[in-house]
Amino acid sequence: MKLAISDACIFIDVYHLELTAHFFELETDIHTSYDVFNELYAHQKEQLTPYLNSGRLTLHNLDSKDRLVMYSENYPRSFSDNDKTVLYVANKIDAMVLSSDKIVRSYAKQKAIGYHGMLWIFDQLVEALMIEPKEAAEKLQHLISTNFLYRYNKDLVKELNTHLNRWGSSV
Repeated sequence: MKLAISDACIFIDVYHLELTAHFFELETDIHTSYDVFNELYAHQKEQLTPYLNSGRLTLHNLDSKDRLVMYSENYPRSFSDNDKTVLYVANKIDAMVLSSDKIVRSYAKQKAIGYHGMLWIFDQLVEALMIEPKEAAEKLQHLISTNFLYRYNKDLVKELNTHLNRWGSSV
């Protein structure tokens, strides 16, 4: 089973796309930090609670020793403490990072930490036959229309179009 630590944007996107149940059915052991979990709205946390209770979602509580080590890292200034916890825990437990944040993904790449975003999650859902390609295309188009992160990066737009074309749709 793959080991992954997710940031808040992934939980928010799967929540808004009504893919949370499918997300936790993937053959991936999902982790996050309490910092990230506490960044979510109450209704988002409530939807994640059954996965905490069933062991499908693991929360990491960083103690003062962990935080000292984390703060000694040379993270980019633009990182929030929550971003830092995701990368710190990913490194500590040897997990890939799930994030749509370009800066977090770039840092993970620089540090040789595996990373993926929503497109990877869509691919996993389609490959596992949890959603049909047509549904993936519809949900991806909805994500593009509601989340500015997916509209203004030329490389990402190219990749989005590749996925949509593969699933029989277009932006």
